[in-house]
Amino acid sequence: MRNLLLRLIVNAAALAATAALLPGVSVRDNEIWTLLVIAFVFGLVNAVLKPVFLILSCPLIILTLGLFVVVVNGLMLLITDALAGGRFTVDGLGWAILGGLVVGAISGILERVFDLDEKDREKRKRDDSFIIFPKKKD
Repeated sequence: MRNLLLRLIVNAAALAATAALLPGVSVRDNEIWTLLVIAFVFGLVNAVLKPVFLILSCPLIILTLGLFVVVVNGLMLLITDALAGGRFTVDGLGWAILGGLVVGAISGILERVFDLDEKDREKRKRDDSFIIFPKKKD
C-alpha cells in the first residue's frame, strides 16, 4: 500500500513538472487533489491499456527497433487527457510524445531516489552490485 501511494505521488509530481516544463501540456489548476486524480487516471491507463497497445503494435516496435514505444507513451498521455475531464490537456501528438519522454524521465529518477523499483531492489538483495545511494546500517 505504501508503494502504491508513493508511486501515485511520484506520477503526480512528474505530471506537474511536465506541465510546468512544456507549453503544450497543462493542468487546469495545480492543486494537489487535481494532480492526484490525474496521476490515478494515468496509472490506470498505463496499467490497463498500455499492455494492449504494446502487444498490438509489436510489429511496429520491432520494425522501429523499439522507438515506437515512445509513441505509445504519448498515446497514453492523450488517453489520459481524454479521460481526465478537462483537468489535464495535451495539445497534440507531438506534445504528447515529448511529454511522455519527460514524464518517463522524471518518474524514473524519482522512483530510483525513493527506491520504488522492486526488480532492482531484489537484485541488490541477491548480489552485492554497485549501489548509487547506499543505505546506512545502524
